[in-house]
Amino acid sequence: MDTPICDFARRYAESGALRLHMPGHKGAALLGPEPYDLTEIDGADSLYEASGIIRQSEENASSLFGCTTLYSTEGSSLCIRAMLYLAVIYARQRGIRPLIAAGRNAHKTFLSAAALLDLDVAWLYPEEKESYLSCRPEAETLEAFLAQAPEKPAAVYITSPDYLGNTADIEGLARVCHRHGVLLLVDNAHGAYLKFLPRSRHPMDLGADLCCDSAHKTLPVLTGGAYLHISPSAPALFTRQAKNALSLFGSTSPSYLILQSLDRANPYLAQGYKERLTAFLEETAALKERLSRQGYTLTGDEPMKLTLAAKDYGYSGTALAALLQKENIVCEFADPDYLVLMLTPETGREGLKLLERALLSLPRRPAILEKAPTLCRPERVLSIREATFSPCETVPVSASLGRVLAAANVGCPPAVPIVVCGERIDRDALRAFAYYGIEKCTVIQCSPPDRTQSCSQENCFS
Repeated sequence: MDTPICDFARRYAESGALRLHMPGHKGAALLGPEPYDLTEIDGADSLYEASGIIRQSEENASSLFGCTTLYSTEGSSLCIRAMLYLAVIYARQRGIRPLIAAGRNAHKTFLSAAALLDLDVAWLYPEEKESYLSCRPEAETLEAFLAQAPEKPAAVYITSPDYLGNTADIEGLARVCHRHGVLLLVDNAHGAYLKFLPRSRHPMDLGADLCCDSAHKTLPVLTGGAYLHISPSAPALFTRQAKNALSLFGSTSPSYLILQSLDRANPYLAQGYKERLTAFLEETAALKERLSRQGYTLTGDEPMKLTLAAKDYGYSGTALAALLQKENIVCEFADPDYLVLMLTPETGREGLKLLERALLSLPRRPAILEKAPTLCRPERVLSIREATFSPCETVPVSASLGRVLAAANVGCPPAVPIVVCGERIDRDALRAFAYYGIEKCTVIQCSPPDRTQSCSQENCFS
């Protein structure tokens, strides 16, 4: 498999051309990769109007994934916005309202897209026992939801795998969606590698209409490299409008370094990656088994994510992360309950051994019995768009009871909000904020002069 973007960039870097175009470094190496950092010069193609080397590279990626695959240099965030834009166009083509039924653990990018596109959202909530980071509706649950819905959504939006390594029954959910004439969109940001398992578990092979992968999360691609996938059975307008959808939200200066990284990944994935992944899967599974025998509780079914339910071993997730940091092991995510470690074949056997030694050196303690707060279902006061575009202010959480959230300014990771823009902050939300260490929130501004700590919606701008 060829690498047309990389080849062009290399030839240009070696040509000695006088660069009287952007970027301003002119190929002078301050960090190292500058000679290969280009813009849309003659022959370099253009990402959102691709007809040359970028199109050739995307066709290579498409052959790997078995569907139309397009590049993003701005992560899955750009792809999520594009997917929702396409769902809006699809809904309007059918003469229906752009309503999306979405798992409550959606990334905050989903909320910004909903605000920009004026989407209405019907939330699918996780089971009571699940973390707010998880939401895996069963096919039967979705069937009942769609059968009873007074208004069918244009699409169902699911995050799978989630941050804790749980995967949804995409195949079953797809069958239900299509039986009801509803699209299935999947945020597969954490699962690009699922295509290359011995038996693919990638959403495109399980019936999803659209999905995004953050190639940089689980494949050897530079940060920001991502894919937008379109199923061969999806509405034809998706393929026609996909580049427009990406360009609507994307920068007009996409990174050619990231494009080269995506381009170079194609032959890497085509030439023996599946075999390397399969071998590493066995080593990872063996490590998980040994940790389990030593008393660690593992959760999630994603094979390349190692998620520990830390309290069962007598530690918080954040405490475990701090102890690993002392051994120069940096985790992906930790909170009071969980420690999340992301593995790839690039971790290597020695990396697994180092991790195992560090974890097994920790003495087991009595289990911590404190439970995470009950998942809250706050009252909706405004739409996501109305709340997002309202005057706002940042207040201490202690002063937020009864206020309406204006911005889901939660950090990444995990970038999953507890309360959604437009919802009223209640006591359940306050308990959750306290448990997860959230000290401030952005709420809709109260009308002067009645700037009180708690206000009714009638006193607020909308």
